[in-house]
Amino acid sequence: MATKRLPALPELLKRKIYKTGQTRGASQNEIYQNRVSRNSTVLIPYQWWEKCKEPYPGAEYENGFIVLIDPDWYSDHPHADKTLAAKGIVLGVNAVLHFQQRAQWDRYDLRLGDLLPNGMPFTEPTQRISPIGGTVLARIHGTTAEGDKRSQIRVGFNETNLRGAGIRVYEYASTENLEKTRLQLESYYWLAEESLEMAIDWGMSPKDARKRRDETLQHAHEAGLLEYQRLQAVRIVDEHNVTICPFCLERISASTFYERSEQAVGRETWDLTTTEISLFHIEELRVGALQHRPYNLGWGHHHCNIVVKDAGIDHTLSWVEVLLKRNIASGWRSQTSKSVPVDISTDDEASEQLDSIPLNENDAN
Repeated sequence: MATKRLPALPELLKRKIYKTGQTRGASQNEIYQNRVSRNSTVLIPYQWWEKCKEPYPGAEYENGFIVLIDPDWYSDHPHADKTLAAKGIVLGVNAVLHFQQRAQWDRYDLRLGDLLPNGMPFTEPTQRISPIGGTVLARIHGTTAEGDKRSQIRVGFNETNLRGAGIRVYEYASTENLEKTRLQLESYYWLAEESLEMAIDWGMSPKDARKRRDETLQHAHEAGLLEYQRLQAVRIVDEHNVTICPFCLERISASTFYERSEQAVGRETWDLTTTEISLFHIEELRVGALQHRPYNLGWGHHHCNIVVKDAGIDHTLSWVEVLLKRNIASGWRSQTSKSVPVDISTDDEASEQLDSIPLNENDAN
């Protein structure tokens, strides 16, 4: 699916598109891998097994999976191994006991190398692909209370060459979807305002920039990835097929793909790497629904992405509407506009007042 033998994109843009196929960051205190490909080994909490056992109907995870078993459930369930085996889950083969609380660890009272009640060794895994070779994964914070100061516990996938057990299951995407979404996302860049000019400003020759733009858009069209009515419906482009932020619906200038995010005065950091534009999931990531797929990714303002977070666009817009109504009803007056206090007492009146307020000066004219 990837374009071949095309002139290279500006390095910053190339890296930005490539990184959309990677997972979010993770610290050493977490069980997840840090910024790896979205087709890596996935971690599936046992309570989500039925919804997540297949990435797509009839498909398998390309690099396997590890099921995370709650130690309390395993200890309290009289036929735990039999129940798991009926579902194709075997401790030490494709599943581990995942310890998160010190009380759980203390309850088992085992040392590495001891045997579990079923005779299996209490050991840390040696690889991510089945058979993983171990039965325990633990990340437990240290205690600081007076009289009970104990160090943190880290067991399993904690070595330099085996850091992190896998990725969050809802971040997974197949190789095919990674290729398609990267092609789509590059197409959205070329549909943004001033895309050609900015590519030239950042190092491409006019000839190369036009060639890359035209062939990328043609390739995306042939692959069925540029159905404009569908893109408009999911808030990725406007009615003129120009790229917009899925949350605020403002047109995106290609210059913002290269600009570092604005920082608060007096709180700047020299190593800031985020840009004004970032990857935006139209339907939010959530367990049981793989959302890193074609027609669900766009480019949005970094600030808008922070506002939406994991709540999703629809929920966040409803929340914002409630906030506006509440502020208007209270007589709020913007310090940066010519608006005047209002005196309205019901939600219906607040809604009418809200509907009558122009979004900006252009809308007012």
